[in-house]
Amino acid sequence: MLDRFRGEIYLILGALFFSFNGVISTLVLDHMSPFRLVQIRCIGAFTILFLFIVARNRNSLRATRQEIPTLILFGMIGFAVVQAGYFLGIQRGVPLSLVLIIEFTAPIWIVLWIKFVRKRDVPNAMWGGIALSFLGLFFIAKVWDGLIFDLIGIIGALISAFALAVYFLVGSQVGQTQSAQSMTAWGLGIATMAWTLVMPIWQFPFEIFSKSMNLQGVFDGTFLPGWVLIVWIIVMGTIVPYLFVIGGLRRMAPSTASVVGMLEPVLAGAFAWIWLAQSWAPIQLSGAAIVLVGIYIADSAKITATKAT
Repeated sequence: MLDRFRGEIYLILGALFFSFNGVISTLVLDHMSPFRLVQIRCIGAFTILFLFIVARNRNSLRATRQEIPTLILFGMIGFAVVQAGYFLGIQRGVPLSLVLIIEFTAPIWIVLWIKFVRKRDVPNAMWGGIALSFLGLFFIAKVWDGLIFDLIGIIGALISAFALAVYFLVGSQVGQTQSAQSMTAWGLGIATMAWTLVMPIWQFPFEIFSKSMNLQGVFDGTFLPGWVLIVWIIVMGTIVPYLFVIGGLRRMAPSTASVVGMLEPVLAGAFAWIWLAQSWAPIQLSGAAIVLVGIYIADSAKITATKAT
């Protein structure tokens, strides 16, 4: 039974860690720019994971000449561009709720790719599950509150959605020959190179590591040094969830895996509710329930969808 649902378990655990990391990142983003946080996140996670793999099994990092272009694409699009588009939307003033809704249209683009580019059949249950999950996210985000339209910001969010779709599609392909650890190291390594070229590391605000940060919410008045929170973001908010998500991608179709990924906004809202006292309205609770039903329906079609992808 466990082996049968191992892919779903990995993806749920990945969403769990990514979601909790959202709360920790919110605390740190009060003191530094989002792009610098992404940069140190990638650099730190790659360094730790690379040294761990080299110490245990450096041969697992080897790739054939044919695999290298795909791995570079995986790192540039799936790691660097996803985060860049996401933060561009936020930086331009587009509400976080709307950015998330646009980003998590990724399953729609994946299924459209399968249907019209790959010319494969897609089960009706998959379409229905995606539609329900997307509707649920719409209710959770309450995008009708404070809606702001900024063309560049919307484009950034759309870029993030397309990049996320590529992440799932390419990750599923690469996962047939590479381990989760190797794929994560390659992805983080390529993203690290990209961010270092854009933002020189010697200009990084290193004082952030010693700055005292308020944990806010239920822990308001409790302070921790910045390096503690950043280490958590690097290890438990980056390395661990990426390993789980990629482990799930190696076992599931990208269409189904991307729908399960819709759990992330639901869990993020739950953590914000518990920690930061950002309570949900009844319509948001209904949206969370709809997302879960949609994921279940889409996952029930995974056997057919796997054959289609």
